[in-house]
Amino acid sequence: MTLFSYDFIKFGFMDLIDIMIVSFIIFQVLKLMRGTRSVQIIIGLLLIAGVAFVAYWFQLQGLTWLFSNLATFGLIALVIVFQPELRSVLAQFGQNRILRRFVRLEHRKTLDEVSRAALRLAELRYGGLIVIERRTGLRNFAESGKLLNAELSSEMLITLFTPYTPLHDGAVIISGDYIVAAAASLPLTTKPRYRKLYGMRHKAAIGVSEVSDSIVVVISEETSKISIAYDGILDLNIDKSEFRDRLADYLSR
Repeated sequence: MTLFSYDFIKFGFMDLIDIMIVSFIIFQVLKLMRGTRSVQIIIGLLLIAGVAFVAYWFQLQGLTWLFSNLATFGLIALVIVFQPELRSVLAQFGQNRILRRFVRLEHRKTLDEVSRAALRLAELRYGGLIVIERRTGLRNFAESGKLLNAELSSEMLITLFTPYTPLHDGAVIISGDYIVAAAASLPLTTKPRYRKLYGMRHKAAIGVSEVSDSIVVVISEETSKISIAYDGILDLNIDKSEFRDRLADYLSR
């Protein structure tokens, strides 16, 4: 089906779908790279490409030979450099709501492990700050702490937040089924209404939820209450019997 044509140029319905799909993929990749060091890497690659173009244009034999040889394994190098972003892209495709309706995938591990850990931390009166990454990448915050890439488990979360251990102070960042980092620093909210009402953990939870679509679980060591921050709003003092269902509701958004 041709939508319009001009001289030898024809634009059909399938061309429109093709452009929309490519645009969507590029948009998702750009979203994942926002807030990470990938932008600087891409700028560096563009500079290298510019130098290569100049070398070919002016027939600089030495540089031409160098870039010709680099191109043979350049693709493999790019896959290695962008491995975290590529893994995140594939994970998000697998977690897409529409896709899950067809293949009936249910990602319950994050819900189960975080729920058990939060309830146990509250019982022990240990403070905790757990950030669950979603579509917005949190690598820049993860790199402020200790990178772990450990398999997610409630036991690991409880251990990390045990008082006087080296990594108990700061946030734990979860991506998929992995604990990406511990003892990470988060931005504090600047909203006036939160300045005097809450401690540093709660302000950090609200702050990171303001700049990303993450879901943040906060356990207060003073009151043993559990709260959830999402989209810059703090769902305060959730009843422990309702916490798992409340967290499931946030994860489904």
